[in-house]
Amino acid sequence: MSEFKLPDVGEGLTEAEIVEWKVKVGDVIKVNDIIVDIETAKSVVELPSPYEGRIGALLVEEGQTVPVGTPIIRIGEPAEGETKGSAEGETGDSTGDEAPNVEPGTHEGRQAVLVGYGPRTGAVKRKVRKPAGGPVTAAPTRVASVDTEKVAQHAVLKAPKPVASEPVTAQTDGHAANRALAKPPVRKLAKDLGVDLGAIDCAGAVITRADVEAFANGAGAALVEAEPAGQQSAQSAARGAAGMEDRRVPIKGVRKMTAEAMVSSAFTAPHVTEWVTLDVTPTMELVKRLKADKVFADVKVSPLLVVAKAVCLAMRRTPELNSTWDAAAQEIVFMGSVSLGIAAATPRGLVVPNIVGAESMSMHDLAVALGELIEVARAGKTQPAQMSGGSFTITNIGVFGIDAGTPILNPGEAGILAVGAINKRPWVDESGQIVARDVTTLALSFDHRVVDGEQGSRFLADVASILREPGLALTF
Repeated sequence: MSEFKLPDVGEGLTEAEIVEWKVKVGDVIKVNDIIVDIETAKSVVELPSPYEGRIGALLVEEGQTVPVGTPIIRIGEPAEGETKGSAEGETGDSTGDEAPNVEPGTHEGRQAVLVGYGPRTGAVKRKVRKPAGGPVTAAPTRVASVDTEKVAQHAVLKAPKPVASEPVTAQTDGHAANRALAKPPVRKLAKDLGVDLGAIDCAGAVITRADVEAFANGAGAALVEAEPAGQQSAQSAARGAAGMEDRRVPIKGVRKMTAEAMVSSAFTAPHVTEWVTLDVTPTMELVKRLKADKVFADVKVSPLLVVAKAVCLAMRRTPELNSTWDAAAQEIVFMGSVSLGIAAATPRGLVVPNIVGAESMSMHDLAVALGELIEVARAGKTQPAQMSGGSFTITNIGVFGIDAGTPILNPGEAGILAVGAINKRPWVDESGQIVARDVTTLALSFDHRVVDGEQGSRFLADVASILREPGLALTF
């Protein structure tokens, strides 16, 4: 039998959750038949089979998260002279070489092409690395299980790297021997302040700048520490008696990706946020006219559509908002086109798929793209490639009735615009009269390494001017 190992479906995938098996033991399948849905850090992806044959075993249960390279299914009839029991008893010993990835029923080196993965020119053998270190023994000290330093702008992970789990042993200073996790800026700060990262106890998996500064100021003992077991038990019992049971949810999938990306962005790019409150009554009147136009009868027209168009137009005068900071090359990269990200709230969490080439689209084409993007995102079918390479993001917090906020940049992007709720409010018009108008607040956050205050202000003012008077779009 042949084992199919969890592949990297793109964007440096390191692990995925088995959501739902589409086959069962005994089923006969062909190459490219869908066998399982997996949930990556960004989306739910259907995996096709690279083999044909009979399903011998499902090696991973639904709901389980496994690293890339883990055997997840066994396909094919037992070889001649091999009993079914012995075939199903194989475990793919990690100490040996990986079996050649050859489709049953074909000659070695000639495989049917697997959709999405491309042909292979021959059998491939690869050593499977063992995780370093021994088993982790129970101890009250945290143990590093995920290398969060890998979360960086435009990081491309080509293969999973097993995490070295070191046995936790007591040292003379009472601290754990495992390596402290901290991002490079935090490590530099600790070095400058003469702080030993290994001496810091913190509640999270990663030591933050605040942890280092608190320790350096003599507040190390006051940092958040695990409660004594007895105190935890007493508090848990009290909450249970009051009917307040704790509920724990694993951090994985979209939530894990979002958390890591936001931490990386917040502590890498210096954020600046500017606001403008404006009268958008003309925009709302335009939306009504477009809804009544037969040209737009097949699409959804909303204020978000006008905002998206205004953003693309404003970037013509301020291209810095469509750029990225390349720290490795020490360059500012101005994007050749606008990959406009639209933040979408889904049952799986926040995702930001992109509309590529948004600046060249007509109003109708942009409406089509927005509708398809949001529909696919809410269905949980957005592919990882659709959420990569974004250059600017719009987040519509107004749909939740929120007036304004301070959005955090997506890693690698220079700007993000939060659109607040549009409500009827008293407004002083040009004649000095108080009238009821449609009013909203825009909040623009930008990377101050790339965008100066003057540039950010001009961009926000341009977007606002188009929303105040859509006819001004003809002047851009």
